[in-house]
Amino acid sequence: MSGSIRQIMGKAYRNVLRNPRQAQFALKMQRVFEQSARRRRQMEEQEGLHVPPFLIASIATSCNLSCAGCYARQNGIADDPGKSTRATLEAAQWRQVFEEAAGLGINFALLAGGEPMMRRDVLEQVAEVKEMIFPVFTNGTLIGPATIPFFKQHLNVIPVLSVEGTGRETDERRGQGVYRRVLRAMEALHAEDLFFGVSITVTTANLGLVTSEAFVGDLQAKGCKMVVYVEYVPTEEGTAHLALGEDDIARMEAVMEQLRTRQPDLIFLSFPGDEQQMGGCLAAGRGFFHIGPDGAAEPCPFSPFSDSNVLGLGVKGALGSPLFRKLRDVRLVGGEHTGGCALFEHREEVEQLLDEKEDIA
Repeated sequence: MSGSIRQIMGKAYRNVLRNPRQAQFALKMQRVFEQSARRRRQMEEQEGLHVPPFLIASIATSCNLSCAGCYARQNGIADDPGKSTRATLEAAQWRQVFEEAAGLGINFALLAGGEPMMRRDVLEQVAEVKEMIFPVFTNGTLIGPATIPFFKQHLNVIPVLSVEGTGRETDERRGQGVYRRVLRAMEALHAEDLFFGVSITVTTANLGLVTSEAFVGDLQAKGCKMVVYVEYVPTEEGTAHLALGEDDIARMEAVMEQLRTRQPDLIFLSFPGDEQQMGGCLAAGRGFFHIGPDGAAEPCPFSPFSDSNVLGLGVKGALGSPLFRKLRDVRLVGGEHTGGCALFEHREEVEQLLDEKEDIA
């Protein structure tokens, strides 16, 4: 994974060469990440602790949209503004979590929710953790004149806007007029030459469209520099037909290779597709783990089971989670990977392992 991070940062550097301030930032982060990789190796050699380079953190429990098939709402992470009763960490506590993570050598914290732009207090705190990069996975509707100066000031906080395709596909899932608002956000970011990405939930319905060169080229023309494909996980009943099958996944892998060759300036990431090239599922601390709004350390956002909390144990303590170790031992993570979300497909086994956690030394 350290090699993959070097490739990502190398592409990011080439993308921003014409912007001196961003180029200087990217070069600085390349050096920081090399130091972080050494720190992770030292932790493993000296303490036997494997530290992943990534975290995913759901920092918000509210969202201003109600998208069809949203895993965060199905898993009880998010609700309408003012309606969530789930406990959440305070902004200063999130900063403390990420300062510890940076000290361990963790490079990236993907911020999700709910809608993370609704936690401006958290964003302002974590932006001060300068040894990490924070991609903010947002619906994009809250990005505008009031938020652009924040992104200009804090280059380590990178907006990643969600679309489902063009206007028809995006509005169908996210609500009428949402696509137009996302386009306005892209225009505002592009006008300031800010680095931003796009996140796309890939289904059987939009696979052909969102992986087409025409679609990707249009995103690049709008200023997008990173495209993140997330395979749809059917957390909502009656949507299993939207999940990619084996043939769809094979097709997507082939197209991804073509896109990376033909669009060398764009960063392409695929989840969980890229895991197949890294020896299987990367959850449960193998490549990342998920921190819930209340600090619960979970294998991944699609597997919301926990036996530890970063608020009490810290990040280092959470990495020693008995549940995480058991998942690795039985090869539910890091094992054979044929596509799709391994832990979601085996959620009953994960829940059983959680119940058996007292037997794990």
